[in-house]
Formats: sequence, structure tokens, C-alpha cells
Amino acid sequence: MVGGHYTYAEVPLFDGLFGAERNNYDKVGHFFQGFVPALLAREILIRKQVVAGKIWRGFIIISICLAFSAFYELIEWWVAILSGEDAEAFLGTQGYIWDTQSDMALALVGAIVSLLLLSGTHDRQLRNVAG
Repeated sequence: MVGGHYTYAEVPLFDGLFGAERNNYDKVGHFFQGFVPALLAREILIRKQVVAGKIWRGFIIISICLAFSAFYELIEWWVAILSGEDAEAFLGTQGYIWDTQSDMALALVGAIVSLLLLSGTHDRQLRNVAG
């Protein structure tokens, strides 16, 4: 709801947080852009029995999350092209040339953290449903 009221660069909670020169509200969203889809992709891959090996499954889940993040960055770019001078406010880059790359890196971290923290719980829940 906060992000819908303000542009990325103007969310008050993140102004100067940890001494940063830019408002990093968008970085929270990009972390969860990897965290949440990792759970969804994991659920689908396990239930549909697409990949049996845990290592390959993890690799594919992370790849799906990165593809989702890359596609979102393309959408941001297309909207920026169409919106013209309002692009800076929409994108939230705030002059940071590595914004797209750091957004995707945070999605990667989110996916990895999701798998590390929640895979065991997810496996137990799936056994209880199947049991």
C-alpha cells in the first residue's frame, strides 16, 4: 500500500536509511521478487514432479526467479520509454547506474534465502498433505 501512494524514490520510511544517499524502498520489493516466486516455483516443480534431484530443482527455481526479475526489469524499461520524462520517478533509479543489476541481484538473494530458510518446512508440509 505504501508503494502505491508514493513513488519508489519518495517512500518516507526509507529516506536516508543506514546513511544511504538514495531511497532504497524498491530494493525490498526486488528481494521479495525472488523470495515469493521461489516458493511458488518449488511447489509447482515438486507437485508436478518435473525435477527429481534437489540440486537441479534448486537451480531451476533460481533460474525461474531470475527470469521473472529480468522480465520485470524489461517492463520497467518499456514503461520508462513510454512515459518519457516521468521515467526517473517510476524507475526509482535516482541516478544509480547499477540499479537494474542490483535489483536482479536482490531477487537472486531473495530466491536463495527462500530456499535455504523454507525448503525443510515446505517438504514437511507437502508430506503432511500427501500423508
